[in-house]
Amino acid sequence: MQTAARMAFASCARLLPSSPSTLGSVRARAGVSFLAPPTLPAAAARSSRNLALFCTSSPSPQTEAAVAAPAAASGGEEKAEPTVEELAGLLDIRVGRVVKAWRHPEADTLYVEEVDVGEAEPRTICSGLVNFLPIEELQDSSVIVLANLKPRNMRGIKSNGMLMAASDASHENVELLTPPEGSVPGERVWFGSEEEKDRQSDPASPNQIQKKKIWESVQPHLKTTDNCIAVLSEHPMRTSAGPVFCKSLQGARVS
Repeated sequence: MQTAARMAFASCARLLPSSPSTLGSVRARAGVSFLAPPTLPAAAARSSRNLALFCTSSPSPQTEAAVAAPAAASGGEEKAEPTVEELAGLLDIRVGRVVKAWRHPEADTLYVEEVDVGEAEPRTICSGLVNFLPIEELQDSSVIVLANLKPRNMRGIKSNGMLMAASDASHENVELLTPPEGSVPGERVWFGSEEEKDRQSDPASPNQIQKKKIWESVQPHLKTTDNCIAVLSEHPMRTSAGPVFCKSLQGARVS
């Protein structure tokens, strides 16, 4: 502020007579602390007042607006971080049906499944469920699929999605999430009340899911309730036929 005042004073001083009294008047009106000048003749005082007011260091409203505009553009209010619910809305979670399942020929812990998720062809998905689920239970089962993950090469087989499951804290017990009876393969799952289905956002692309770590941000907030219902915080996972659940795991993590 002092620097601006000195600049204003220097600019105005060149326009004024070299009279010490006149110069003192401008200094005083420019907002710089100097000793008060001696009394001026009336005409000189009026001239000095007019010029000092013209050269005052206080910015005009127009100047303030011009300075504020770039400040708002460069800084302004920071955009709010998306909520967990908003991030979950970017996941493409669908009802699926396992058409065919077999053991991975190169990995002892992996099954390979062909899963109908409402597309022209079933998706190939690899799942580490051999130690937790007999293949007979997997065949023809209704499942929940996270469909917009980037494809991963799993020992020579490209996996295009993930079967979602609940597991206990020790990860010794794992159960697949199950859509309620009457759910249709390909239907997109959502979180919350029945009315919120129509407010779903479009799913993010697999690249966005990976780059912004959307799944990693949402997953810690997924669990099962005492009734084995899958929830996001307190919002139930739903299809049009009702809530998604697991068989028996309560308070389990979902992944």
